[in-house]
Amino acid sequence: MLELLIATRNAKKLGEIRDLLKDLDVKITSLVDYKEMPEIEEDGKTFAQNALKKASTISLYTKKLVMGEDSGLEVKALKNKPGIFSARFSGENATDKRNNLKLLRSLKAVPLKSRQARYRCFVALTDQSGIVDVVSGSCSGVISSRSKGKNGFGYDPLFLIPRYNKTFGELDPIIKSRISHRARALKKFKVIIQKYLEDCQSSL
Repeated sequence: MLELLIATRNAKKLGEIRDLLKDLDVKITSLVDYKEMPEIEEDGKTFAQNALKKASTISLYTKKLVMGEDSGLEVKALKNKPGIFSARFSGENATDKRNNLKLLRSLKAVPLKSRQARYRCFVALTDQSGIVDVVSGSCSGVISSRSKGKNGFGYDPLFLIPRYNKTFGELDPIIKSRISHRARALKKFKVIIQKYLEDCQSSL
């Protein structure tokens, strides 16, 4: 069985990715499964650049098939911030709680109707030969005036989906797994990796 190494140490993100890719005929591993992996500085100017850097760096180091992912929140009233700085929005020692509190403070004077936001996700697939492909997905919503629900991670307790009148923190994980930015990106990713697997088989 072919190994797909996910270039992350984020346990919650990895769990979500594993669940979304569970029907693929691959062995999924992550950076946690390997010692002495290089540290990757996410210094790209876009989500796509960061996803590619993660995947390419680990592919070159391990000679394996690697998936790199970068995602974040863009808030229209904040000129698409926090964007690529979503994970470290509140500073060097950022946590989900601190990031959410800073976001609420930043939008304190902004009415709900002007709190449009979107989650974005970019996924890159690379192997030792180079880039296979990059795909993306997004999900639109609004930022709630207070934290609601305990599901998910990141800004999920604040990311309200008007159609359901629930935040990602409240929404049934089964529904989230169909409509989220990561779910939409990984749906495209599965098409790419299936073709990659078929090409590998045909070359044997």
